[in-house]
Amino acid sequence: MFVKKLRPIAAAALVFACGANVAAQDLKSDEDKTLYALGLAMGRQLQTLELSPEQAEFVKRGLSDVIAGRKPAVELEAYQQKVQAFANGRRLAQADKAAGAGRAFADKAAKEKGAVKTDSGLVFLSLKDGGGAAPKATDRVKVHYRGTLTDGREFDSSYARNEPAEFPLNGVIPCWTEGLQRMKAGGKAKLVCPPDIAYGDRGAGNVIPPKATLVFEVELLEVAK
Repeated sequence: MFVKKLRPIAAAALVFACGANVAAQDLKSDEDKTLYALGLAMGRQLQTLELSPEQAEFVKRGLSDVIAGRKPAVELEAYQQKVQAFANGRRLAQADKAAGAGRAFADKAAKEKGAVKTDSGLVFLSLKDGGGAAPKATDRVKVHYRGTLTDGREFDSSYARNEPAEFPLNGVIPCWTEGLQRMKAGGKAKLVCPPDIAYGDRGAGNVIPPKATLVFEVELLEVAK
């Protein structure tokens, strides 16, 4: 529910070297647009490294040398581990920054009128009280939901698919297992989920960054024993 990537370094290089020229051209054919979309996908992976313009120039030079068949200035094999270490270091720094921003967001959310912060760190705010059954962890539930990062970027939505989700409540992230047990069928609530009860240090693919605090608006449509 919210549980073949391009290689980010190679993808990044291609976008840096070619992106400006492609963007300047008219996207006339469907193939042009497809290739441009491929560049966008690669570029989004590159964004995670937060390269400066000066650093980007070195990436451009490396790709240009390969395409032109020039002798490389360094041996790739000798730098593969350093490339990976560089990328990992950037991601870890961003994760720590995101963790701090998430804590500040959760603290602010906990001060909203009617909000409850539990021992796990979950911030629960009822938006509409339900009148039906309250689920247990062993029940199946049917819900509509929207998930965002703390900056408002949406990463998942059953509304967008126009199809409610149904699942065992003990089969999802702990934040949901705990939060939905505070609801009754027909109710709607906001859940602010710190990383410890969401996806933790690992994140979830390219969608949810490591150490991310997540925000969900959830409608509990039905509880099935």
